[in-house]
Amino acid sequence: MNVQIQRRRYDCSALPKGWKREEVLRKNCLITPGKIDVFYYSPCGKRIRNKPQLVRFLGESVDLSSFDYRTGKINPMLVRKKKCKGTLYDYSRGLRSDSSLVPPIRQTASIFKQPVTVVKTQQHSVVKSDIKHGTQDKPKQVFWEKRLQGLGATCNAKWPVMEELQLPAALRPVGPQVTSQTVLQSLATALHVVSGPITGQTVAAQTLQSNPAVFINPDQPLVEEVHIRDADIISQEALVDKIRTRLERAIRQVANVSH
Repeated sequence: MNVQIQRRRYDCSALPKGWKREEVLRKNCLITPGKIDVFYYSPCGKRIRNKPQLVRFLGESVDLSSFDYRTGKINPMLVRKKKCKGTLYDYSRGLRSDSSLVPPIRQTASIFKQPVTVVKTQQHSVVKSDIKHGTQDKPKQVFWEKRLQGLGATCNAKWPVMEELQLPAALRPVGPQVTSQTVLQSLATALHVVSGPITGQTVAAQTLQSNPAVFINPDQPLVEEVHIRDADIISQEALVDKIRTRLERAIRQVANVSH
């Protein structure tokens, strides 16, 4: 006996543009007479037989949680049923020994405040109060400035590298083979990074020479402790005034030449 099949295909508005929905009606089938099979066809001609296959084909581009595969429409009740399916449990059916039994959750009501008794097993309890929470500064490597030693900057490969600067007599380097350029780099870093006062290494010079890696303070520049006197401030102000006078004279000369 031949099975007569009637097909109807039309656009599906619940899916992206180009998707077709096909209904196949079996008229004289002995097993399932009058059954309607639903299929979907993608724009490229791919045939979809069920909803799991449709979900795998579309992926995350389309939300099919509320899509009814049989009717081809959006049914919001499917989302509600899915949410309530895992939360409700019928306790009237009695206890079961299978694996689908929901395990009990131990809860304590916050309205009943029960006292807590502290039992000390030691006579003298030591409480550590030096634990710091939150963001902390990363530890600095000792003598990290020496990694920049021997490097210089220039505007042209043919030009010589900037010569080593001469430090004032009050700035005395500290550490093994620390040059004046290394001291300048450590001073510049401390001025930009350190938020507290910059005093230099406060440990005695003899102690630092005995074991610099132990007694050095990485948060301070690689110079001995600096003491600023009034004479230093006066000499610095005089130097600034001298340079300003030279700059003013140069600006006047340029202005006279341009006129």
